[in-house]
Amino acid sequence: MMKTMLTGVIAGTVSLLMASTALAEKIIIGHFGNPTPMQLLSASDAVQKATGWDVEWRKFAAGTDVIAAMASGDVVLSELGSSPLAIAASQGVDLQLIAFSDVIGKAESLIVSKDSGITSLADLKGKKVGVPVGSTAHFSLMGALQHEGIPEGEVTIMSMPPDQIAAAWGQNAIDAAWIWQPVQSEILKTGTLLIGADETAAWGFPTFDGWVVNREFGAANKDQIVAFLKEIDRVNKMYLADKAAWTVDSEPVKTLAAATGADPAQVPEILEGFTFLPMSEQTTDTWLGGSAKTIKGTADFLKAAGRIDSVKDDYSGFVNADFAKAAQ
Repeated sequence: MMKTMLTGVIAGTVSLLMASTALAEKIIIGHFGNPTPMQLLSASDAVQKATGWDVEWRKFAAGTDVIAAMASGDVVLSELGSSPLAIAASQGVDLQLIAFSDVIGKAESLIVSKDSGITSLADLKGKKVGVPVGSTAHFSLMGALQHEGIPEGEVTIMSMPPDQIAAAWGQNAIDAAWIWQPVQSEILKTGTLLIGADETAAWGFPTFDGWVVNREFGAANKDQIVAFLKEIDRVNKMYLADKAAWTVDSEPVKTLAAATGADPAQVPEILEGFTFLPMSEQTTDTWLGGSAKTIKGTADFLKAAGRIDSVKDDYSGFVNADFAKAAQ
């Protein structure tokens, strides 16, 4: 009798656990596959434990793909670059910027072929430049051309996803590319870094990757979103606390390389191409507090360049700092 009762208790417990697992909400979290600290989360179950979600991490090649996935409702939480964010908000996609994933520096740069004869921005006239159109890299390229006073029509801008840029580079089909890692490191083997997004930011064209959430989903899942951002903050602080410890042989770097396919030897340098902000700093007027103005400025630039048809008067409705404040 006792054996029968014990068997029943065990069976009931297993059934309860299976039911709990089955009831866990499936959430797809979008990301760009950069070897940044957040990839420690994609390689573990930390977010699942913190939120109770059944998490699927989905890699996107560019922000335009993220916009489509969020507009369809397939993805409710994702990384999104500042330029695609301005495009999405201007088009009325119902999302909100809730935190910064990273501020882009030399992680996105203009690489020129050593055989192209390009030694300055002025030399881009008449050249073929590959870039994922609609991305932060594209925004930086357009900003660089404007800063230099080069009409866009005097440069052949070829819209290509990262893998096609790598292929075109190998075939000598393009003279330059504004691109991110790991393609950046690949083409640098036969190219030279001319300028990075840190320089175009100083010229008035800042770029970043943000965490965006579907507005309705965010309102209904505030506690889980806050728990997610706390995990993002935790791994970013791990890096910020001792950057020198993230060497090629360190466990964090090995994990990032395995999760993204990046060369471990290149990961420490790639990390230096980004700025990672503690959540307590993100909620200041410099960052989330001023991001609506940044998005507006980006949208104004994109409209003037003919990339979007209209611009909203105010983008504050597309920013929500409450989640980040609660995650400090």
